[in-house]
Amino acid sequence: MSANHFTSGISLVAVMLLAVGSMSAALAQSKGGGKIVCWKDAAGKVVGCGDTVPPQYLNNSTKELDKDGNTRKTGESADEAAKRKVREQEQNQAKSEEQKRVAEQRRQDSALLSTFTTVKEIDLKRDRELQALDNGIVQQRAALKLANDRLADAEQRAVAFDKGNKENKPAPSGIKDDLARAEKDKARLEQDVAAKEKAKGDTQTTYANYKKRFMELKGISPAPETPAAAKPSPAAAPSTPPASTAAPTATTAPVPAKK
Repeated sequence: MSANHFTSGISLVAVMLLAVGSMSAALAQSKGGGKIVCWKDAAGKVVGCGDTVPPQYLNNSTKELDKDGNTRKTGESADEAAKRKVREQEQNQAKSEEQKRVAEQRRQDSALLSTFTTVKEIDLKRDRELQALDNGIVQQRAALKLANDRLADAEQRAVAFDKGNKENKPAPSGIKDDLARAEKDKARLEQDVAAKEKAKGDTQTTYANYKKRFMELKGISPAPETPAAAKPSPAAAPSTPPASTAAPTATTAPVPAKK
């Protein structure tokens, strides 16, 4: 064993003996009544006992003993108190957020039940909103086509000007303005179409959630999905055509002409 390990072991034993000795002495002095307080170091080990905690250990955790050496009360350190306070704040915040969520869900449920009385009404309102979005998309796409046509025309005029521009004159302001305006209109209309397409998906999701929650509140079970009918396997083609089993067609005798 190295000298350092030996010294460390002696130090640890000394600290333990000191703590035990302090506790024993404190218990002996308190037989007539009174409290005994043991204080700990930063690592949480008891380093002494007595009737008062030394100033340098006031921020550390403590425990109070009765005259028989039983723990009556414990005191947390400043670091433990700070961590406990953080935990309590987080728990209170989580509790508050949950209460707000429950209250908001109740509000939404009340609004849902007061707006719709049947599942079919939800479907009809969804379909009306989707139809309105589809109409808007058709209009925006028509406007987008016109913007593309204007942009193509402006680009053609710019190319034609460049070909005939032997003196490297700057393009007329009219061509530049038309190009800039057409490009701006095109970008705006593309964004509008994309926004309406996204709104369609959001609307479908929203009403699917409405429908699901409405059925939960009303105790309506979802209709079971009907499995698709299995398609029959195609019969193998025979190697030779089968003989016809149809009855022979009767021939009709010609009606003789009257004399």
